[in-house]
Amino acid sequence: MSNKYVVVDLETTGNAPKKGDKIIQFAAVVIEDGKITKEYSSLVNPNQPIPPFIEELTGLTDQMVKTAPFFSEIAEEINDLLEDAYFVAHNVLFDLSFLQEELINAGYIGFYGPVLDTVELARILLPSADSYKLSELSQSIGIIHDRPHQADSDSYATAELLLLLLDKLEKLPKETVKQLFRLSGGLKSDLYTLLEELLQQKETQLEETPPMLEIFRGIAICKQEDSEVTSNNVSELDETFEQLNKEFVLNKGFERYEKREGQLTMMNSVNHALRSSKHALIEAGTGVGKSIAYLLPAVYYGRETQKPIIISTYTTQLQDQLLTNDIPKLNKMLPFQVNAALIKGRGHYISMEKFEHTLKEREDNYDTALTKMQILVWLTETKTGDVDELNLSSGGSLFWNRIKNDLNVFIETKEWKSRDFYSSAKKRANGASVIITNHSLLLSDLTAEKALLPKYQHVVVDEAHHFVKAAGKHLGKRFDYLTIRILLSQIGLLEQNQLLNKLEKLLSKQSNHTVKTIPAFEFSRLMTALTESMDELFKMIGIYAKRHSSVKSHQNRIKVLFEDAGHNKESQYVKANAERFLFSLKDVLHAVNGTLEKAALLKELLAPEEKILLEETAMSVLKLEEIASMTRSLFLRDEEDSVIWIEMDQRAAQNATSVLAEPIETSAHLKERFFAVKESVVLTSATLVVNHSFQYILNQIGLTKEACLLNQIPSPFQYKKQMKLVVPTDLPEINAVPLEDYVASITEHIITISEATKGRMLILFTSYEMLRKTYELIKESGLLEGYALFAQGISGGSRTRLTRNFQRFEKSILFGTSSFWEGVDIPGDDLSCLIIVRLPFTPPDEPIHAAKSEHIRKQGGNSFYEYSLPEAVLRFKQGFGRLIRTEQDRGFILVFDRRIVTTKYGRAFLESVPAIDVQEKNINETVQLIEKWL
Repeated sequence: MSNKYVVVDLETTGNAPKKGDKIIQFAAVVIEDGKITKEYSSLVNPNQPIPPFIEELTGLTDQMVKTAPFFSEIAEEINDLLEDAYFVAHNVLFDLSFLQEELINAGYIGFYGPVLDTVELARILLPSADSYKLSELSQSIGIIHDRPHQADSDSYATAELLLLLLDKLEKLPKETVKQLFRLSGGLKSDLYTLLEELLQQKETQLEETPPMLEIFRGIAICKQEDSEVTSNNVSELDETFEQLNKEFVLNKGFERYEKREGQLTMMNSVNHALRSSKHALIEAGTGVGKSIAYLLPAVYYGRETQKPIIISTYTTQLQDQLLTNDIPKLNKMLPFQVNAALIKGRGHYISMEKFEHTLKEREDNYDTALTKMQILVWLTETKTGDVDELNLSSGGSLFWNRIKNDLNVFIETKEWKSRDFYSSAKKRANGASVIITNHSLLLSDLTAEKALLPKYQHVVVDEAHHFVKAAGKHLGKRFDYLTIRILLSQIGLLEQNQLLNKLEKLLSKQSNHTVKTIPAFEFSRLMTALTESMDELFKMIGIYAKRHSSVKSHQNRIKVLFEDAGHNKESQYVKANAERFLFSLKDVLHAVNGTLEKAALLKELLAPEEKILLEETAMSVLKLEEIASMTRSLFLRDEEDSVIWIEMDQRAAQNATSVLAEPIETSAHLKERFFAVKESVVLTSATLVVNHSFQYILNQIGLTKEACLLNQIPSPFQYKKQMKLVVPTDLPEINAVPLEDYVASITEHIITISEATKGRMLILFTSYEMLRKTYELIKESGLLEGYALFAQGISGGSRTRLTRNFQRFEKSILFGTSSFWEGVDIPGDDLSCLIIVRLPFTPPDEPIHAAKSEHIRKQGGNSFYEYSLPEAVLRFKQGFGRLIRTEQDRGFILVFDRRIVTTKYGRAFLESVPAIDVQEKNINETVQLIEKWL
């Protein structure tokens, strides 16, 4: 495609040209015949001050643009540059709107040629990218982009990105380009003109399908590997695991192998547990290398006995690490190949049959069209069909619910059966010796009518500190306004082009057959009544939450226990509205089920896309029945063994309201359904032990010391040499002063310590409110203007993105709460100081915590020592583990909460982490220590 593209980037004083914001830098890169032929860049005098935020973001100052030309002076050159070209930008509507305004003000008609948006193009052509921000996209695909937020650097990086995307577009098979062209009419940019040109070009050429692809039913898909996994003969084993020279084997898998006694100890513990049919709890400190430590003995045991071993994790990141990093290492080490397979819940996989039929629909929804285009490109790359590989928008996730793999009721066609991703994943799992899955599927398999996993008796549960939480969620319920609202809108009223409307049209087509259904207007009336009763129910739930919440009025998130003690009128109102909602729901279910039953009689006469419609309706019925069941159990029955609570965001009240329930105790369920029926379960994590004892986790999972092998394996790191732990003496006790005073005190300390450490600091909070107040006070002070500050919930982006941004700057500070206490891995010099603002006790009025504490008290126990303290200690250990990630790391931990040294229970925290001297110092002494030691 030999078009001319002008890739533009602007820096501006703000984001609203109509309100007077101006361009301060213009840059363009010209691409002709697939090559960069020209670069243009100029600062622009905006004739107004540059706001401080923009100065900080771009590095451009008033002084720098003072002598620069006004836009009108360079307008002619820019107008000539754009002639007969595609206008390209990363988020094109922003740059184009500014440029149009300035060109018109300078006396030109503006740009009215074709436009391309590299954000939109990247979303389609790089459907698995973690992020579509220019800096992060550049980094992930190897484009050098050393000065983000400066127009010349941004435009050059965007030009290189465009060339890469155009190259990928040209290499797509003709069938995929055809499908993309059909869907491209409603996009924000003029991609359809480019696709039309490419399609004409491909039509004139004889195109060979690449060997890794096949065209099936008009869709290009990646050929799946043979899903039948063959296991090698056991007789090939020359030696047992006990005879194995572990160090020699490990040396083959690692370039610079260093012997770790803890790793060898853990291997022997896992091996012993599997062979003696015992359960085991193993805490392995940071740096032990626990993945290889359990995989090696598990693989040998599975191979000798021809029994599969399940490896269960909590996070997808660890699953990916096991499959793409650890298993390949094992294959280097061992004289045989390890057959490993990953299996997830059915809904993770695409149904190609459903997707094929959605491609025939006339599309007018932007998100849906874009998601279909993403999936078409993804199908040329994916071998798994797993949605976790895709980066979908919220609208894209809604579309996925229509095409995910489910049990079919009406669809019986077999065309895609041989290429069904879920079936392939199950076949691979059935033939594998190591099956990797997640805690959720592992727990679902225990109660499923039909097995979700191959038969197994041996399992390693990694990230085991999350296992009880996962069990609570699995056994719990979530009654969510937005989910129900979306479901009802998908069914729709008669006048809306949704399921109800389509079903009515389908049945009216079959008028020569006697299909008596409920009148359409009556159906619409029932749906209206159901929607109104749902709105009223959630309105009452919101009123209950606000009246019973202890949260201060300026806080947005509410989390409150829902109790029906018979003496508060709000709960009675909620119950009464729940009954009305349930009656309306039953009426709708009766009507839809009746229609489906009659439509089923015509099944043989229906076209495939009509069967898809019935399938979607049947799935909606199942979801409505689930909602009815939840309504009964949450509001209309006494659930003595469960805790029920409401979560609400006051900024979007009704839309962000949920009612949740979990069992107070999961130990009996785990004991009876899991541990009692499996030969050997090995639970491992870096945080299982509290004050040298496994008793807390044993109580949580329903096991006794006598029934388990217990082993605490320390980290190989030399914490006394690598770390200093300081508790300030000049901070107030956290509970002795108002929050504002405490925030003011810690802010002064953070500023002073940051200057000593040159940033490179992670600050862990236990409440978002304190994080926000501290961040804002530091910003207002202006004392850390040269530092990059990133705050969870303020700076925007996921934990991964914030961490990555933090690592990009030399002087940076990361403020985190909740999820930042674990799973953040920042090795080396990027992190040299960790501040723990407060000991991580759960607030006593947090619903699950309050219910479990009350349950312990009723049984005559001490809820603080049996529950609150152990929970806080394990969380503290997770936070503590963020600092030292390798043997070369050095750093400081400062614990601002003096209770760690002033209270009796404070010892439990210190006794549960690696032995290290605790130093109590004032701020001046702390700074001297930092400057001397770092």
